[in-house]
Amino acid sequence: MLILSIESATGRVGCAIGSPEGVHVCVEATRDRHHAELLAPQIQTACAHSGIALSDLDAVAVDVGPGLYTGLRVGVATAVTMAHALGVQVIAVSSLELLAYPLRHSSRRVAAVIDARRGEVFHACFSCADGHIERLTEPAVSTPEQLCEQLAASDAATLIVGDGILRYGSLFKDLPDLVQVEPGLAHPSAASLVLLAQTPAAQQEFLRPQEVEPLYLRRPDAQPQPQHQTQSTQR
Repeated sequence: MLILSIESATGRVGCAIGSPEGVHVCVEATRDRHHAELLAPQIQTACAHSGIALSDLDAVAVDVGPGLYTGLRVGVATAVTMAHALGVQVIAVSSLELLAYPLRHSSRRVAAVIDARRGEVFHACFSCADGHIERLTEPAVSTPEQLCEQLAASDAATLIVGDGILRYGSLFKDLPDLVQVEPGLAHPSAASLVLLAQTPAAQQEFLRPQEVEPLYLRRPDAQPQPQHQTQSTQR
């Protein structure tokens, strides 16, 4: 099955095209707050370099978060629009699952942590077995200090990964039996997404475009101002 993946949950934005044989092409860039202007040209580049037309696609996979509000909105809207236009269905994957996926062969628990801004992080923990990951905790948002206390209360050997560690790594460095993963794996990857999507695709675990919803976990930074109603008086 030929799948286009769209990844935009963090400061990195990108896409990939892949099949059960592997990733055919991946185009990514890390330019915070430029998701809207980068994503469409990236998709065009991926198609041009792979020789695959959009009409050849069987499905669209998209990272639905949690993550940064604007990036998620751009990625999900693009995926839904393309799925409608192409007449294909959507595979939705969590950003935290994508962070854990490259570590699926580890014998340790994996804590995936995304910088949520405002002094908070999005996070979830996963177990790894036989090259597969299984979520142990629900996606949540908290302060990094609260997450540090949660991890310290567990005696499980842990790998911790994500751009939340790039920002708050000093808080976690003294936790026993915890290893911080290299910065190169700090962002969810469009390549990982197109590979991870192959299993639900083979099992026909699709969403219709209208069913796809981002997982924000909290309200966006910018909120519309309440509108005050005015009453007119009749004379």
